[in-house]
Amino acid sequence: MLRVAVVGSGPSGVYTAQALVQQRSVPGVTVDVLDRLPCPYGLVRYGVAPDHEKIKSLQNTLRTVLEMPGVTFLGNVSVGEGPGAVSPRRLLQAYHAVVYCVGAASDRRLGIEGEDLPGSFSATEFVSWYSAHPDAAPGGFVLGARSVVVIGAGNVAVDVSRILARGAPELRATDVPEAVLGALAGSRVRDVHMVARRGPAQARFTTKELRELGALPGARPHVHAEEAALDAAWADPAGLPGPVRRNVEVLREWSQVPAAPGARSIRLRFFLRPVALLGDDAVRAVRFERTVPDGGGGVVGTGRFEEIEAQLVLRSVGYRGVPVDGLPFDAERGTVPHHQGRVLRAGAASAGEYVAGWIKRGPTGVIGTNRPCAKETVGSLLADAEALLARRPAADPHELLRAAGAEVVRWPGWLGIEAAEAALGRGLGRGPVKIEDWPGLLSAARRAAAPGGRGR
Repeated sequence: MLRVAVVGSGPSGVYTAQALVQQRSVPGVTVDVLDRLPCPYGLVRYGVAPDHEKIKSLQNTLRTVLEMPGVTFLGNVSVGEGPGAVSPRRLLQAYHAVVYCVGAASDRRLGIEGEDLPGSFSATEFVSWYSAHPDAAPGGFVLGARSVVVIGAGNVAVDVSRILARGAPELRATDVPEAVLGALAGSRVRDVHMVARRGPAQARFTTKELRELGALPGARPHVHAEEAALDAAWADPAGLPGPVRRNVEVLREWSQVPAAPGARSIRLRFFLRPVALLGDDAVRAVRFERTVPDGGGGVVGTGRFEEIEAQLVLRSVGYRGVPVDGLPFDAERGTVPHHQGRVLRAGAASAGEYVAGWIKRGPTGVIGTNRPCAKETVGSLLADAEALLARRPAADPHELLRAAGAEVVRWPGWLGIEAAEAALGRGLGRGPVKIEDWPGLLSAARRAAAPGGRGR
């Protein structure tokens, strides 16, 4: 029987587990899906915007896999070095193979003056706050801010801009915590500036996400036509690839719509590169340099500068992988070195160690991209199965976790968290509302796992 650990219960980890238990070439594969959090689903739970209900419903698909025979969810398990963690070396003593699907948990920095001023955050931190991630800092993101600058032009930038411009009543039907609703209800934000260093044709958001900005009640998107026109495709986007052309067409429509009196404005700005965040005790503005196309898909600075008022700045310039203590790491790429999913140590494949997802390929693609990525890695693992089975694991994995001091949250514990969130929502006259702190999550899991608890 081939015993595999998958580290990470987001889409890449769950798709890896699914591919392993559904294959037919190696009978009797069992998979333990480990996660640092007591909750499964990774970025589907803690990264997808709360008002994107269709995408969040992917949790139902992931649940089906985690409830399959041969798959066991083990939450609240840290992998790495240090107290309470299980090292990669120790994991290999308990499993024939370990597949790391840990995503890209950090954000890229701008590397400019003033980036660490109070009021400056990553979009990742803001998303974690409204998604009720238990590691998120308490609120305060929007209270008092009148003008917000979002630096970036991808779907995450669109998400945070949309949440800032939405009214709190519109989010009451979602699972965001009451504290988030209260902060958004008290928000003084009137202007959201989403700023990109390149042009409309280079923006990375999807047309579906973009159009959602135009459908917000009480908010109005606007594009500065004179700067967007620096893009050669602005005047006639007909020759662009379909997705890009549709983006430009939407932006062209918005360039002809003036800001509405009394409405929050969402201003999409282009060809502006951030050079400094200004302020003494807190952010008060962002200084940008005007850029122009360089003819090769990039931009060059013009030496002309502009300041945009901001009491809150959110940078959304990409995710980045973080090292797992005990695994090799390519700091430049933010990934684990590998060949077709096999982890490389000193250039050679490390027996029994594999990667899939963003930690394998970098933060690229959409959720569905994780399926072929997982399939490739599982193919490599199964090709190695004969050699892997020749080594007998020296430890029982569950004993190993107990010895490390891990308070493992199993599937009944997760079901208890779900039940507690449903009860919390009922008490507030809402649907399920996320529990936003570690003690609350673990308490709910313990109650369900106790004799007579409601988990199964």
